[in-house]
Amino acid sequence: MFKKLILPIATLSGTIVGVGVFSLPYITLKVGLLPMLIYFLILGTLVILIHLFFGELALVTPDFKRLPGFAKFHLGALGGQIASISAILGGFGAILAYLIVGGRFLESLLSPTFGGNNLLYTISYFAFGAILIFFGIKIIAKIEFLALILFIFALLAIFFRSYSIIEIGNFMLFPVGSVSGIDTATLFLPYGAVLFSLWGASLIPEIEEMLGKNKKLLSKILVIATLIPIIIYLFFIYLILGITGVQTTESALTGLQDYLGNGIVVLALIFGLLATFTSFIVLGLTLKKIFWYDLKIGKNLSWALTCSVPLILFLAGVKSFIKVIGLVGGVMLGINGILILLMYQKFISNQAEGAKPKKIRFLILPLISIFVIGIFYEIFYFLR
Repeated sequence: MFKKLILPIATLSGTIVGVGVFSLPYITLKVGLLPMLIYFLILGTLVILIHLFFGELALVTPDFKRLPGFAKFHLGALGGQIASISAILGGFGAILAYLIVGGRFLESLLSPTFGGNNLLYTISYFAFGAILIFFGIKIIAKIEFLALILFIFALLAIFFRSYSIIEIGNFMLFPVGSVSGIDTATLFLPYGAVLFSLWGASLIPEIEEMLGKNKKLLSKILVIATLIPIIIYLFFIYLILGITGVQTTESALTGLQDYLGNGIVVLALIFGLLATFTSFIVLGLTLKKIFWYDLKIGKNLSWALTCSVPLILFLAGVKSFIKVIGLVGGVMLGINGILILLMYQKFISNQAEGAKPKKIRFLILPLISIFVIGIFYEIFYFLR
């Protein structure tokens, strides 16, 4: 039961629950609770469909391929090239986001005792992660399971320590100061971040390979593993926003110290660090395998490319956490989503005519439209 169901669910959920969770309370503060709930409803449904579609594709696609290999197999050379560019740029951006927040957490945790600046702790975080990505540790699935359990434990510990100071008045249905209830300047702010926070498609081929002969469990695992993060995210938003209110920071946990004291904040930072670090490793391994499996680049060079580019971007000054995950979520994951939908459309077109293929074909265009609109918005938001 553990290896067949619980471990794959924990691996996927643990990877999904990564750095994106820490942006959500701050974004909710900016846009209001009601728009955020609507985003979770719409994008949660969208991502579950994408995960299910990609899961079906994984069952009919030869193993040891990732998204670029899938796209080349189903859409031809051009599809493979577009998927390669999108997956690589998206992977770099995601790893950069983990680097930004992971360095902040490590700094907040250790600098009061050891001193040092953000750059020192970010480099340390990066170096340890790069070593594990190089060796490709097989125990990562069990670490993801442990990290997810410990992260939930940390949230519960924060709740029991702080439930008496949670202010219901901190939860505004709409942004503070908004007369009409809608703030057009921030209305679309959650799109890329929420999509980023829910996305787990890149790991689905890995999950399918983990299942061995138990492939029939894949769809159930994908739905459960996507719903678990949504529940955790909503609880996290309630917790952080209820405690810190208008003082909520971009990375959430670093704003708790004035309210809860050092002990509980240290606990939160430890488990926040663990949750982000494990996902940092998994995404690094996935990107390395894209270079290695799909692009046929040597193993060591694949590792060097995977690790060096995000670090160079960080050192060059790309450090805006919200903008990075918005760009990756809205643009790169949007492109990946369109490719998955096109692959699935081609796949079902080759099936016998029936109710399911007709129903799915009816869904494809509206879903693609959501991704296209999101791509244009996130590019505009990032550049403005």
